Amino acid sequence: MMKNKIITFLILIACTVFQAQEKLVSPPYLQKGDTIAIVAPAGILKNRQATIVKAKKLAESWGLHVSIGNNIYNNNHHFAGTDNERAKDFQTALDDPSIKAIWAARGGYGSVRILDVLDFSKFKQNPKWIIGYSDITAFHNHIHNMGITTLHAMMPTSLEQNPAEIIKTISSFKEALFGKEISYSIPTSKYNRTHSLTAIKGQLIGGNLAIQTSMLGSKSAVNTDNKILFIEEIGEYKYAIDRMLQSLKRAGYFKKLNAVIVGDMSLIKKNSTPWGSSIEQLILDAIPNNIPVIFDFPAGHEADNRALIFGRKVKIQEGIEDVNLLFY
Repeated sequence: MMKNKIITFLILIACTVFQAQEKLVSPPYLQKGDTIAIVAPAGILKNRQATIVKAKKLAESWGLHVSIGNNIYNNNHHFAGTDNERAKDFQTALDDPSIKAIWAARGGYGSVRILDVLDFSKFKQNPKWIIGYSDITAFHNHIHNMGITTLHAMMPTSLEQNPAEIIKTISSFKEALFGKEISYSIPTSKYNRTHSLTAIKGQLIGGNLAIQTSMLGSKSAVNTDNKILFIEEIGEYKYAIDRMLQSLKRAGYFKKLNAVIVGDMSLIKKNSTPWGSSIEQLILDAIPNNIPVIFDFPAGHEADNRALIFGRKVKIQEGIEDVNLLFY
């Protein structure tokens, strides 16, 4: 009898864990009057005060209040202040119940250096949106494993782009932040590998390829089983991108993956020894043939950087001319 009870208890625990992974907790969507905090967890914001002011005005135009981190303009060589200073601003925003979203001012590098000194206990009790891309992928992966959704979207430094080229970037960010239904339709790429026109479904995860690779072997590495992986990258050689993909492959990232969505592969460096294929073919060669791959999704380091909700389920349907992506 006792043995049966133990088995039943273990099954219940397993089911609870599965359900937690299957459906993540979504922080409350923002409303007018809410407060969003702008902090700098990574790269330095040298001579970018005007950019932060522009971001503040944008959020205020949506009816939000804006809190600026006390250390946001600090200078510690590559970083926006020391690890302790950057962590302090982020911790303050995590713990303040009046702050409903934390918006990373920029990426660069540095988020991973403060992940393990942050206390997420209050955040877990009262989740709030963590927003950004590129280096902020470290937070996306780390928080995904807490069972909470995050927002891969523009940062204040995105406002330095040509205003005409970031209209959809801004509008998709606002829609996601305020809980509007998100769906996208993008032109079909000749490189797409979908096998059939059957809809592909799964929980969306991912972010910057280099940062995802750097998470391997840590508690921030994400379980990819039955999920859809988004990747994007900037400023790398093709051989480096292949090396990262091979690392993910050897770590089992592609074994039970439902699909891969490829965003911007920007500013690919030219090596003295040519790689010999396009970046698209490189990716197709690295990812097993049974996994669908969708190219040219407008997210990453280009001006057109559409918002994505990591941890939410998406449905991908490819037609003759378009690929539709719907969050549900």
